[in-house]
Amino acid sequence: MAHVGLITGSGFYVQSGAATAPRTVATPFGPVTVAEGRVNGHTVTHIARHGAAHERLSNHVAHRANIWALHELGVDAIVASTAVGLLVADTPLGVPILFVDMYFPSNRLADGGLATFFVTPGDPRRGHWIPQAPFSPALRGMLEGAARRAGTGVAAGGCYAHADGPRFNTAAEHRALGAAGATAVSQTCGPEAVLAGELGIPYALVGFGVNHVGGLGLPYTDDARMADLLAGHATVVGRLIEAFLAGLPADATFPLDTGSVFRVAGGA
Repeated sequence: MAHVGLITGSGFYVQSGAATAPRTVATPFGPVTVAEGRVNGHTVTHIARHGAAHERLSNHVAHRANIWALHELGVDAIVASTAVGLLVADTPLGVPILFVDMYFPSNRLADGGLATFFVTPGDPRRGHWIPQAPFSPALRGMLEGAARRAGTGVAAGGCYAHADGPRFNTAAEHRALGAAGATAVSQTCGPEAVLAGELGIPYALVGFGVNHVGGLGLPYTDDARMADLLAGHATVVGRLIEAFLAGLPADATFPLDTGSVFRVAGGA
């Protein structure tokens, strides 16, 4: 049976099936609160990225601790969700988005440090993650099938942009992201993809559009509409994830298809 890690974002704090009392996992990068459960015979470990009551803004998220905790607990794959601002008009609001590419040139953690586990000179694990696809194509295919079974709709494709928070971007910054090919933006998932890649864990990202960003001539999303969409994040993406877990066969495996770590001379 498989062990799946879930990391969920704004408006999405509890996942059906991961319903045990939360517990704390100690990591070299700080403590992490996880909830665990079983769905369809598979183990599910859930981390609410922002905390149970959104006490952590994007600049407070301990990405290395979160990914390390899932690694230590032995997850076979990670499925993450994030509420996003849309940079294009042809992706609908309120529909799960399965990204294929990522724009994250800063490669920075929330605290400004580099998004890497390779921080010590001479570390035998040290190396360079070479992304083939930042989000697992195999996992994405499974999630797309689950979305269709769950009837949530799905927008397959697009490029996720990571922007540092907690402030939102200016119109000029949105134009720059669009010029780079990004189709949606949020403030949390770039480090997760990189860190999971360094540890050899397949990672897929499900976006959920809650507004059209400013500065690109897109339809305006008022605060009330955005709040309604944010409230629907857990419901809609939660149904997709439930269908994904329910559809996993007993012998489910997840190929490492996101890239590889090139070990430098003298490394492991």
